[in-house]
Amino acid sequence: MTEKLDLITIGESLIEFSSEQSLTFADCLQKYYGGDTICSAITALRLGAKVGYITKVGLDPFKDYLLDCWQNEGLDISQVKLVKGYNGIYFIARPVDSEKEFSHYRKKTAATYISTDDIDEEYIKSGKIFYATGLTQSLSLNAKEAVCKAYKIAHENNSICAYDPNYSENVWSAADAKEAFEEICEYTDIIFLNQIRDSKKIFELESPEKIIKYFWDLGIQTVLLRSARDNGCYTGAEGNIIFSEFKNHEIVDATSSGDAFNGAFLYAISQGMSPFESTRMALATASLQAMGVGAIKSIPAKDAVLNKLKEM
Repeated sequence: MTEKLDLITIGESLIEFSSEQSLTFADCLQKYYGGDTICSAITALRLGAKVGYITKVGLDPFKDYLLDCWQNEGLDISQVKLVKGYNGIYFIARPVDSEKEFSHYRKKTAATYISTDDIDEEYIKSGKIFYATGLTQSLSLNAKEAVCKAYKIAHENNSICAYDPNYSENVWSAADAKEAFEEICEYTDIIFLNQIRDSKKIFELESPEKIIKYFWDLGIQTVLLRSARDNGCYTGAEGNIIFSEFKNHEIVDATSSGDAFNGAFLYAISQGMSPFESTRMALATASLQAMGVGAIKSIPAKDAVLNKLKEM
């Protein structure tokens, strides 16, 4: 029998090369790994959740590095499949007194071959929560079909289904992103949104109240609206809308802080916390993650998050 998991997610993991100098002038790059859903998975894992990950990893020189990292974290990789090909890569630089530089290479990588054949019904049934993003759907048509199949199975078996459009105009159009959301909307219980990148660009909505009520009307019970403009998060749940401030003035690198937020929120929900309590834990986690460099290297452990919550 498959072990009961708190969270199952699906997506791609990319190799991260980073520098604190401009990519133009950097002589040395630091290696790690990243990706939106794997960042959320590792966040939930470090807080104490049992987490499973579905993906495909290419048989290139980074294969063993990725698998070793995940096994050392305690991630369940029973649904990770190895295929011929290569893994995606992204380069990120955070030069002093200059804007962040970012470039990625993810076309025809191993993860683009995720398909419905990779969705094991019994495995999906084993999760309290299933989570995916628009970026995973954007990998390929077969990946989008796989995500839809997993949501349907999870929904039919009373698992909580969570979703983040995580829209990027460098990946696909707003129309494509909206169409992808509509394919899984009926199964969704929790949605994470960035006020500008998702709400405004995909759904053409800006007012927090209108955004949250729009998704409530679609039947999505819990809406998390992260707002850089208001420096916090609006949580719409149980008929109430509550704003929680992001209390951090020491931001070093906000790369993937939204993904860390999502992972922490889903961890808290899996442990029986209310959506509003879960938001506080998610904000504490994201604030600590943003104080370090790198998408995953800087994800905090549970003790640090609990201490941060006491300060808050």
